[in-house]
Amino acid sequence: MTIEDADAGASSPLEAPSRGTSATSTAKAARPHIPIWQETLILLVIAVLLAVVLKALFVQAFYIPSESMEPGLVKNDRILVQKLSYWGGGGPERGDVVVFEDPGGWLGAGDVQGPDNPLAKALEKIGLYPSGGHLVKRVVGVAGDTIVCCDAEGRISVNGTPIDEKDYARPGEIDQHDCYGPMTGNCSWTVGPIPKGTVFVMGDNRAHSADSTVHMCLEGETDCTKNPYVDTDLIVGKVFALVWPLSRFGGGDGTDAFDKVPDAG
Repeated sequence: MTIEDADAGASSPLEAPSRGTSATSTAKAARPHIPIWQETLILLVIAVLLAVVLKALFVQAFYIPSESMEPGLVKNDRILVQKLSYWGGGGPERGDVVVFEDPGGWLGAGDVQGPDNPLAKALEKIGLYPSGGHLVKRVVGVAGDTIVCCDAEGRISVNGTPIDEKDYARPGEIDQHDCYGPMTGNCSWTVGPIPKGTVFVMGDNRAHSADSTVHMCLEGETDCTKNPYVDTDLIVGKVFALVWPLSRFGGGDGTDAFDKVPDAG
């Protein structure tokens, strides 16, 4: 074989990639190109659907409507509530900070007002803007519990066990003494046993919280029809994060104040 023949044979492999590249370019050119506005619309629809699913099943944003949960949560704080904790038959536990729907007459007209501009209202519907019209309180008693206010140190007791709440709660003052249950106007009351399917809740700012204690029938009241209990079906979920302002970003207070409380007899 002459040198010319060898050169001619060697030229074939060099030509093959050129043909392959041409075929690839033709295939790419044949693919339809989606306009940018369609891609944006598809991504927007996916984002909205994900937000709806998250709100319905997992996480929802709320804001603190009043000073009732100070010092831990301040008015207008933004919080995230997770719903997984109460799946599968699980229920609220003592010490949980929960968000729940108004049981009826707990909120005033100003408290139920949500966002006032169309964009915020739309975002609220899909869970991307904090919702209003709900209450945020701490569970201090579950079904079967009996709560007594208060001992010589101003502490409430659950099933006979005094609860030390100074790490997260702000007491009121009655007769110049601290009291962690003063919304009734006195530091001596008893409630319970708490009915099945309900909880008893209190705000951490005990002197400024329209909570279960405000809706109790006190000793000596006649023809009282008030109901201090919150149905567990009304509970949206458990607060697990404070997300705004960023200077106080963080999780829950992690209180273990109720760990030694025995189950109701």
